Amino acid sequence: MIKNDLALNTAHYLESQVSQMINIDDLRQKFHDRQYKLTPQRQIILQAFLDNQDKHLCAEDVHNIVREKSSDIGLATVYRTLEILSDLDVLHKMDFGDGRSRYEINESSAPHQHHHLICLSCGKVREFEDDLLETLENVISRKSNFKIIDHQVKFYGYCQECQDK
Repeated sequence: MIKNDLALNTAHYLESQVSQMINIDDLRQKFHDRQYKLTPQRQIILQAFLDNQDKHLCAEDVHNIVREKSSDIGLATVYRTLEILSDLDVLHKMDFGDGRSRYEINESSAPHQHHHLICLSCGKVREFEDDLLETLENVISRKSNFKIIDHQVKFYGYCQECQDK
């Protein structure tokens, strides 16, 4: 009974949160089109991203978060769900060179992904919103007759806290 209540509460909360970023009907349709089910476990995992939008979560991070809400969600379920959500373009999968895939909600309404500042000392990842490459992108597109849809930039260095140490 408690598990069903948790799933129902999560589903209602998810619908209110997702409607701001992801249309819940579109999400259900994406799952249906690929013959997946939007299970309570998958909803709880997606909720972890909605509750931590400022973070770039790996599978282990997500597992630690969701185990607080539902102890029966295993790491294998988290890995499978992250791959499904990534395949459905609900999550954006990234590699910051630390041996772990990281994920964030795919904001498909944005024309470009934001860029990332990655600290080589502590591993902290910050987002950098300014898109200073638009002019360069236009030049490359024009000169190469190549329609650029998006780009990704990662800057590696040291955050202020690590510089101060």
